[in-house]
Amino acid sequence: MAQATERRTGRDETEDERADRMWGELMQEIRVAQMGVQILFGFLLTVVFTPKYATLGDTEETIYIVTVVLGATATGALIGPVSLHRLVSGRRIKPRAVEWASRLTFIGLVLLLVTTASSLLLILRVATHDAFVPYLVTAVVAWYLVCWFVVPLWVRRRYTTR
Repeated sequence: MAQATERRTGRDETEDERADRMWGELMQEIRVAQMGVQILFGFLLTVVFTPKYATLGDTEETIYIVTVVLGATATGALIGPVSLHRLVSGRRIKPRAVEWASRLTFIGLVLLLVTTASSLLLILRVATHDAFVPYLVTAVVAWYLVCWFVVPLWVRRRYTTR
């Protein structure tokens, strides 16, 4: 039975060892995403205190508020795994903690994508007022979708052994 598991996973590790390894890998991934969302969210928080904010139209103000809320939710989702780990540490449920942390990270990445797109929409609307802005934002979102989801899912499907 152990040989079947080893062939299937490519590793000879217990469930707890696998959870430890996956937790470490997940934390490295989260560090990258957290950095991006925290820088973006920090920038967004300062916008309201600039003189330019007073000149925004209603649509731009709404986009700004939605963007800030999205940034806050992305930050929460990407920091959530740290809190999860701290609160369940020592309870012998690391495999379940890894599952939930992975889910929070995925949600955080989706929220980061939407926050980034919304930020780009706001900035380009304020900077250019041109009709091409939605098309440009759509193209950038499509690029993010390809880089963040399509390529990884393709690689997963293409190279995962059954």
